[in-house]
Amino acid sequence: MSETGTDETLIEQGTHTAANMAEVFDLSQKIWSLFLARQAEEGAPKTVDPLNTMPAFAELTKTLMDHPQELADATLQYWAAQQQLWQHATLKWLGADAGEAPELPHMQKASKRFAHKDWSENAIFDYLKQSYLLTSGWINHTVEEVGAGDMDPRERKKAAFYTRNYVEAMNPANFFALNPEVLEATSSQKGANLVKGLRMMLEDMERGKGQLLIRQTDMNAFEVGRDMAISPGKVVFENDILQLIQYTPTTEKVYAKPILFLPPWINKFYILDLNAKKSMVRWMVDQGYTVFMVSWVNPTQAQKDETWDSYLTKGAMMAIDKALDETGQKSLNIASYCIGGTLAGTLLAYMGRTRDKRVSSATFFTAQLDFADAGELQVFVDDHTIAAVDEEMEQGYLPAQKMASAFNMLRSNDLIWSYVVNNYMLGKDPFPFDLLYWNADSTSMPAKVHHFYLDTFYQDNAFTKGDLSVLGEPITMQDIKVPVYHVATKEDHIAPPGSVYRGARQMTSADVHFVLSGSGHIAGVVNPPAAGKYQYWARDDQDAESIEDWLADATETEGSWWPDWDAWLSAKSGRQVKARKPGAVLGEIEDAPGRYVKVRFDQQ
Repeated sequence: MSETGTDETLIEQGTHTAANMAEVFDLSQKIWSLFLARQAEEGAPKTVDPLNTMPAFAELTKTLMDHPQELADATLQYWAAQQQLWQHATLKWLGADAGEAPELPHMQKASKRFAHKDWSENAIFDYLKQSYLLTSGWINHTVEEVGAGDMDPRERKKAAFYTRNYVEAMNPANFFALNPEVLEATSSQKGANLVKGLRMMLEDMERGKGQLLIRQTDMNAFEVGRDMAISPGKVVFENDILQLIQYTPTTEKVYAKPILFLPPWINKFYILDLNAKKSMVRWMVDQGYTVFMVSWVNPTQAQKDETWDSYLTKGAMMAIDKALDETGQKSLNIASYCIGGTLAGTLLAYMGRTRDKRVSSATFFTAQLDFADAGELQVFVDDHTIAAVDEEMEQGYLPAQKMASAFNMLRSNDLIWSYVVNNYMLGKDPFPFDLLYWNADSTSMPAKVHHFYLDTFYQDNAFTKGDLSVLGEPITMQDIKVPVYHVATKEDHIAPPGSVYRGARQMTSADVHFVLSGSGHIAGVVNPPAAGKYQYWARDDQDAESIEDWLADATETEGSWWPDWDAWLSAKSGRQVKARKPGAVLGEIEDAPGRYVKVRFDQQ
């Protein structure tokens, strides 16, 4: 190429870059204006510390000051480790054979966010990475361990949680000028990646009405009822808080007793009917069960007066009545998931107390009844934060994006920062993924129900203490008297297995079969046998004091726990009868999955 041609190419490239940077500036102004408009509309914050973090960090500071020797030793160890990193980085910078980076105490392992080659090959970026991994590990360790035993465990857990979120936010990969992959993309694409990324950010701000709703997948790639929640069936009943779905049988004969699913209302039921290969609903129908599913409404102001008791009467008990009316049976089996299991626990205790025999057996998926140590969500719950949540719910419900933000904070590296970089800096479209679509399809919380849940269970642990009444009846876990199949998952950070196990142990009047599944809150439950993934552990008693002791003598089985559940449930489901047409008695309102589940909060 001639010198003139080279000059023209450089001029053209410079023109493209300048045009893109001008658009970046314009888009940034629009995003900033939208954000400021949202802040002006909401007004000044009602509290300077809505998550009530200051008391935890004040206590942490006092604890650290009360243990100066431990803190000094940890600090000296940190600076000695930094010196080793500096020596390694200097040798690498000078071109010497520096070898592998030193393995240092408390240093975190590099995640996939440091996959770009320059994080390892370039001396500067390698030092940034190594220094961050050392510093973040040291900070987390110091917060968690210095003065161990001299700080309230709940306050320590809160301080550790928010510290972890802080150090994850400080990851150098999150910053434009410190991320070699972003710098490389910006150079090669002349800034087009930033233009595309900021356009996505503006769209996400507009979708969130001034609040950033980070897209984790292509929200237009899926449609409920088309790509997911596709098991055929009919809505056979509805009221203002639920629709009841009856699924179409695939076998000529079915068990006489139907099974009713009570899913959580904190997210949507179709996690149990995600697609044909992953659907628990489809698998249960194929095993010969008549399956009913509750589809909770996505609350608005219309549900402002709903309570825990009304979710029992108009919700669970109404669904039981209608499923029994439809099938002509006197009793059925129920299966419940997460917060749906907490509701089911109070329902079963009330039914045991009042000698109501309409439920023959109960299955719990990752459901907590004892909230003494209830997982990472507990850091969001105390008197101060409940009062702040109440202010957020003055309109009668907690907006869905508030719950979505809380769940994303539990795994901020994976669910927040990786998408900030991928979407808004690299300008890449997120990969279409059905599970992440479901995760982003958030629901609002009815105000009085949510307050009762946080205050009664997370804060007071009233069910365990015998201080709980529903529908005017005092209840305890000893009032649960039906056979129970109880599933916990080993890596669950929402319903920790130890917490689930403690609740199962307190059902002393019930015949409990406890199972521990591999993986976490979702994958450990939604694990069809055909996938051949994970494993589960089971044993015939809950005599062990802790989940660790229970696991030591449990039998491990490869694959899904679903067949084990089927063997347990089938024995409690009665004789075989002719398969039932959905709505034969109650009538058909509309095709499954119904209207309620299709309401998205970002389209309301």
